[in-house]
Amino acid sequence: MDGKADAGRRAARTRGTVGEVFLAFLKLGLTAFGGPIAHIGYFRDALVLRRKWIDDEGFADLVALCQFLPGPASSQLGFALGILRSGSLLGGLAAWAGFTLPSAIALVAAALGTAAVAGPTFAGVLHGLKLVAVAVVAQAVWGMVKTLTPDGPRAAIALAAVALLAFAGGTLAQVAAIAFGAAAGLVLCRPREQAHDHKSAPVRGTARQVLPHAEPVPLSRRTGAVLLALFAVLLLVPPVVAGITHLQAIHLFDAFYRSGALVFGGGHVVLPLLQSEVVAPGWVTTEQFLAGYGLAQAVPGPLFTFAAYLGAVMGPSPNGIAGAAIALVAVFLPGLLLVTGMLPFWGDLRRRSAAQAAMRGANAAVVGILGMALYSPVFTGAVLGPKDFAVALAGFLLLTVWRVPPLAVVVLLGAAGPFLVAG
Repeated sequence: MDGKADAGRRAARTRGTVGEVFLAFLKLGLTAFGGPIAHIGYFRDALVLRRKWIDDEGFADLVALCQFLPGPASSQLGFALGILRSGSLLGGLAAWAGFTLPSAIALVAAALGTAAVAGPTFAGVLHGLKLVAVAVVAQAVWGMVKTLTPDGPRAAIALAAVALLAFAGGTLAQVAAIAFGAAAGLVLCRPREQAHDHKSAPVRGTARQVLPHAEPVPLSRRTGAVLLALFAVLLLVPPVVAGITHLQAIHLFDAFYRSGALVFGGGHVVLPLLQSEVVAPGWVTTEQFLAGYGLAQAVPGPLFTFAAYLGAVMGPSPNGIAGAAIALVAVFLPGLLLVTGMLPFWGDLRRRSAAQAAMRGANAAVVGILGMALYSPVFTGAVLGPKDFAVALAGFLLLTVWRVPPLAVVVLLGAAGPFLVAG
């Protein structure tokens, strides 16, 4: 009966089209403010709760995978979800394009001088959008606590993750917390009935691996290995070619690809790497770099789209739209190659009972990481007084109690922001 029930649940989550994936992520790309942690909250609300593309446990599995890999975690998560939903790499590309292009286009337009933002009203709206992020992340943490830490052992793992991050903050501490959660899960989270979780075994000769609680991964392990090898080739070969040919386009690709490949922790962590790559050689001035960073804070979507601004404003050619396109693709490409290459192996690993226990612990640690991020930087960076707290709480209640669509909450709290700043 359990096997039939699992099959029924998977059948209920039918494949979607590439167009459906693009439109879902385009809406997120236009409304998801607040950085990678907030993006995870937006994804969960839109794709887990409302569209039911995947369940909470499968969603947290993918979050844990993306946290382990270098690159922009929220963009990697969206790419993986697009592949699983559509059943093809085109779905992943559609998810990436929908989520990335709105902010990239806005930043390139600003770089080319067709947009400018300043003044107290804009600052107030930006403050209101930060409060939206507080509400969205709080909603995500609240929902994941109920589904991923339903017992004492997993609650203890989540609390231990919070403690670890409180005393040893930083990206490495996040990776360590997930590793600790996985190790603790092996001891504390062994299922009593293995068959209850997942009975399906891989069919000999098939190229599809199955993620428990998700759709089949439409990629073979050979394809995954090729993508991982391509990641390494693009990391090692362009510097050599650039040194021989001295072509600026290859130098540009190499600088942004290495920045995207060597960063853990998301957008803000990549900033010093990008600064050393584009400011130090004189491609971009310090003033241009800081102005672009400020603009990147004001747009939805991934902060990595800051690369498009830098590619557009830099002095040496290619710049403008061509430079923006090269920089944008190069900075995202390594993270997307890594997560796509890992998916077929991840699905195979997740069928093993020991791995399932480890992932229960890792998922609990993810809840702790999100809980700590809710406090810092999301809450501490947005809630500056009692009025801010009241508005953020109102947003949380609108989302969780009255089930108001996130877009409406974005509009309401964004409109309230100027009054809070003026007050």
